[in-house]
Amino acid sequence: MRSISELSRLRGPVSLAIGVFDGVHLGHQEVIRAALEHARQHQGQAVVMSFDPHPLSVLRPEATPKRLCGERQRSRVLKQMGVSGTLLCPFTKETAATSAEEFVDSLVQSCRPLGCISVGYTWSFGKNRSGNIHALMDLGQRHDFAVYGVPPIRVGGEVVSSTLIRDAVMAGHLERAAQMLGRPYSLLGEVVEGKKLARQLGFPTANLKLEAEVLPPYGVYATETLVAGVWLPGIANLGVRPTVEAGGSAPALEVHLFDWSGDLYGQDLEVRLSAFLRPEQKFISVDELRLQIERDIAQARSRLTL
Repeated sequence: MRSISELSRLRGPVSLAIGVFDGVHLGHQEVIRAALEHARQHQGQAVVMSFDPHPLSVLRPEATPKRLCGERQRSRVLKQMGVSGTLLCPFTKETAATSAEEFVDSLVQSCRPLGCISVGYTWSFGKNRSGNIHALMDLGQRHDFAVYGVPPIRVGGEVVSSTLIRDAVMAGHLERAAQMLGRPYSLLGEVVEGKKLARQLGFPTANLKLEAEVLPPYGVYATETLVAGVWLPGIANLGVRPTVEAGGSAPALEVHLFDWSGDLYGQDLEVRLSAFLRPEQKFISVDELRLQIERDIAQARSRLTL
């Protein structure tokens, strides 16, 4: 769904989990589970409601965070949680100018009926961020819907947040990011046409156009890639391929799957970066690159347990 009015098509009561949900980390998951449980108990429909673009891109463009994951990857994670309904609302200047009460009224009028709203306890909404959990509870009493303000989740003494996860990913602390995400860190991308140089070297790769804007350090990783429901071992280079590309190319993920062949063009592949092997580097010749790839593959095989 792309507009609040579309909620009227659903069989109520509608249980809404509202937030940006970038990364769908442990804290987000608790907010969503509260809505799922309310829907289960009341034989209703749970809907995860988010916004596009990120509200800060309208309110404070200079502070807009880079995305941990794109919409396709977020949809995958939500589906794995059992979410069947999503609402991605356009966020505009008009949206930002809507008062907290007007925003909730639009939800009440569209849902048949609105059963609950689940949010993070510190969530704020409406014009000038005037709405908070207490205002939402007052509106819930007025319009007869339940409100769940989910407290923060802590890992290692720190409150889980998308900001902390972004910092961990960019620093290469992928195990730490995975702890806060509640699942192994991974990247999703569409397999696109490449230059086929790796194939000529004897190591065919799937070249992924990545969704995420936040990336780990460039380099070579031992990987696990989901193909037809099976996690396959392999190796990948994340970066700008300085040996074969001119400067300024967009970062990409080139994945070589061990002992596998087939056509993956046009497919979305999810890739777990299981172990960092070495930084990306420029080689003086293609032959030198080939020898290094052979060494990388041997090291990756020894690091993977698949």
